This record gives sequence, C-alpha cells and structure tokens, in this order.
Amino acid sequence: MAFSVDYVVKETASNLWRNRLMSLAAILTIAVSLALVGSALLIKQGVSVATSQWQGGTQLLIFLQPDATKAQTSAINTQLKGTAAVKSYFYVNQAASYVEFKRLEANQPDFLTSVTERQIPPSFRVALKDPAEAATVGQIFEQQAGVMKVEFNRSAIDTMLKISSIAQIVILGLATILLLSASVLILNVIRVAIFSRRREVTVMKLVGATNWFIRIPFMLEGLIQGLLGATVAAIAVVGVRSLFNYIIHHFKAQLLSSFVLSSHDVLMTELFVVVIGTVVGALGSLLAVRRYLDI
Repeated sequence: MAFSVDYVVKETASNLWRNRLMSLAAILTIAVSLALVGSALLIKQGVSVATSQWQGGTQLLIFLQPDATKAQTSAINTQLKGTAAVKSYFYVNQAASYVEFKRLEANQPDFLTSVTERQIPPSFRVALKDPAEAATVGQIFEQQAGVMKVEFNRSAIDTMLKISSIAQIVILGLATILLLSASVLILNVIRVAIFSRRREVTVMKLVGATNWFIRIPFMLEGLIQGLLGATVAAIAVVGVRSLFNYIIHHFKAQLLSSFVLSSHDVLMTELFVVVIGTVVGALGSLLAVRRYLDI
C-alpha cells in the first residue's frame, strides 16, 4: 500500500482528538517538566556569569577611577605587593573591563549604548590568604588616591552558589520524575489509540498495508504531543527570563545585578527544551508501537 501524507495527517489528528484528554495531560506534563529543566539551566547560566568575576579565589575588588593616573595605579600595585594579607592579585585594564561589562549587562541594551569604554573603571582582583580579612584589607585601599570603590562580598557569592546548586538539584529531580511520567502518559495514549483501532489495523494488514504505513500515524501522535509540550515549555522559559529581569531591576540588589540571562542563553535553552520534548514524545510513541502494535 502506497504511503499517503493525507492519510497520515488525518489519522494522527483523529487519534489526538479521540484521546484528547489523555493527550492534553501528556502535553501539560511535558510542558511543566521541561519548563523546570529550562529554569534550572537559566539559573545555572545566570549564576555562572554572576560569579565569573570571583573565580580563582578572588575575595576583593578594587575599582579605580576611570581617569586614574599611571602613578596612582602603580602606587596601589606596590602597596598590594607589600600587604601581608594578600595572597595574589591581577590587574584588569579598561579594555578588558569594558568587554566584561558588556557581557554582564547584556540584558540591558539601552544602558550598554550609553556607556563608553573610557567610562569603565579598571580594577585589581585580589585573593586573600584569609577571606575573613577582606573588610580590613578593603578599608586600607578605600581612601587611596585613584580608588573609586572597594567591594568584598565573597561570602554572599558562596551562599548564592550553594543555594543555586541545591535549587538546581531539586528542580532537575522533579523535572526528571515528570518527564518519566510524561513518557508513560504518552505510551498509554498510544496504547489506547492502538486498542481502539485494532480491527482497522487488522483489515489494513490484510489488504497489503506495510508495517510502517500502519505505525507512522501512532508514532507521529506521540511526536506531536512532545513537540506541543516543548513549545509551551519554551514560552515558559521566556516568561522565567522576564521574571528574573523584573526581580533584578525591581529590587536592584548588587549581587543580583550580575545575574545576567542573555538572549543567546535563553535561545539555546529553548532549543534544548524543544529537542528534549520531541525526543521524549518520539521515544514514548516508539515504545508503545513496538510493545502494543502486533503487526
């Protein structure tokens, strides 16, 4: 029997409508689970950017005035060398700081266009032998000529990392359970569809229909359920990104201001969500066809 696109589309739509309540349950379960997966990925990406400037054990940031002279910069460099509490440090010039600034403020394009490289302060990134001495060492440099401000909030960063790690584990755990539930739901939806059309399948086999001709409508049914669920989840991911941005701008917390979710991060997360949803739908339907379709 020749392959017919019209037949496949018609039978797939008919199966979905016939079992619409179970199909809707499967779609919503996939949507919720993948929305959780997407949220966990966004949290991970945001935390990664927020903590990038603190990697390598940095506990202290000494921001210089954008117009700090070479003599002032050299004086601070010399003082850092002679400070016993300092374990290591490195200097970040205006060009490198501006590149970092553009990455950290990627979710505020209007702000980016209003700031030039000459307005960005260079900085010293300092690692201390004892992080508890951050406040003491910071006070030494706060009054130095050419220094704009000193920041030391490593403990807050560590706390955020711990909380975000726990949140990611919990969210991904729930998402995994829901994805397994969605796969079972899809499998049952296809099983019911196969059972309701068992006589028709028998007749089609008798008149010469190939195995794939019979299987494809059932497999597409699960694929579409997964794709629809993933699409809803992708929309939810955009909503989560908007929520993060609202919290950042509304509360204006210093630590959260670096919690950046760029458009590229969101787009890649959405693509990942869509791919996973499609795979879950396809696998669920494939298992159902292999197990319950006797042809």
